[in-house]
Amino acid sequence: MNESANEVPEIRQIPFSSFDLPDVLRRGVAETGFTACTPIQAATLPLMLAGKDVAGQAQTGTGKTAAFLLATMNRLIMAPASPKRRLNQPRAIILAPTRELAIQIHKDAVSLGKYADLSVGVVYGGAGYESQRALFETGLDILIGTPGRIIDYFKQNVFDLKAVQVVVLDEADRMFDLGFIKDIRYLLRQMPSPDQRLGLLFSATLSFRVTELAYEHMNNPQLVKIESDRVTADNVSQIVYHTASDEKVAALIGLLKHMDPTRTIVFVNTKRAADQVWGALEANGFETAVLSGDVPQTKRMALLARFQAGELPVLVATDVAARGLHIPAVSHVFNFDLPQDAEDYVHRIGRTARAGASGDAISFACEEYAFSLPDIEKYIGHKIPVGRIDDDWLSAVLVPAVKHDSRPANLKGDARRGTDGSGASKRRSSGARPSGGRNVGRRNV
Repeated sequence: MNESANEVPEIRQIPFSSFDLPDVLRRGVAETGFTACTPIQAATLPLMLAGKDVAGQAQTGTGKTAAFLLATMNRLIMAPASPKRRLNQPRAIILAPTRELAIQIHKDAVSLGKYADLSVGVVYGGAGYESQRALFETGLDILIGTPGRIIDYFKQNVFDLKAVQVVVLDEADRMFDLGFIKDIRYLLRQMPSPDQRLGLLFSATLSFRVTELAYEHMNNPQLVKIESDRVTADNVSQIVYHTASDEKVAALIGLLKHMDPTRTIVFVNTKRAADQVWGALEANGFETAVLSGDVPQTKRMALLARFQAGELPVLVATDVAARGLHIPAVSHVFNFDLPQDAEDYVHRIGRTARAGASGDAISFACEEYAFSLPDIEKYIGHKIPVGRIDDDWLSAVLVPAVKHDSRPANLKGDARRGTDGSGASKRRSSGARPSGGRNVGRRNV
């Protein structure tokens, strides 16, 4: 495996117009609004357009999707399909670990390939089994999907992979985390040999196991790493507030009221916490929705569409939303619960400050999850600045009562009544105590 040069200052300002792309792709790029390449695009596109396999690493939100989509479409346009190809033989396959990411890739593909005569389809678990299956009857040039659903259709002989000209693995490290790697290897073995196809692999991290996969199933891939001094994007402003668990709701609402965020994602670790935070925000006048694993796919997509359109200012999410979502102009990301995996912290805050924009990442370190903070700071390579929550910010915050039973609290009706009338606890955090308010997780700053 060859290793390409790391980040070079000059590649930041390379315009898309400088690449020898077909006119139909140039028009799609122009209408999408892309002008200058991001570093990962500028470093990988010349290689991919020249027909070289690439394993690319860059921070989340830096434009990897557009890079591999343009390279894929260019290959299919410049190398027409064999006249013997059947309708149920896709020419390119793009594998993504989650349905949200697959759907987003499909959306971007439709935009960039608007004027290209290429059919694009997406398949994923949880919805539309028969309608997705029917996509193969009319033929697909580009098949995008999650491994589980694709394996399902493949083993039923709905399609085959003998005509694949391009294969893309997106978020390859996540494929390992979710246990998809055996399925991935199985699919790769059903395709033409690596020297007969273009192989592209992109990931936020290129661990040893990911590079091993690339070496095994790609044709002398060029390793491209776009690195900065920090694992997290430099244009994300990070801060952590040490507060007790039962003070976090008041802290969240107080901060939201004084930040005037335009589009905010609040991450929690459990579905129960998501329901509780949702109830608190609704009780305090914030229109909010919950995005978690048990939300039906049709409802999930409707919520995301409203959030992307700016109709829903706050989204409370479990880690189902931490990867694969490209939502423009997310102003703030809150870690209401610190994640227990340091990599998840990076992917969560990567929902903001995408494609060169700026954003804010605010975290609460409570007694339950503060133990994760040292690992997170070690992983990202720097200390997160500690903030202080002003007591005045927390005035007039309505803190709903919490139902302590075995059912997930949905905080409706009487549960929304706060301390003024309900008798529920209304503790407030000063945010000034680096100890977390209860001498838990005390640390030197």
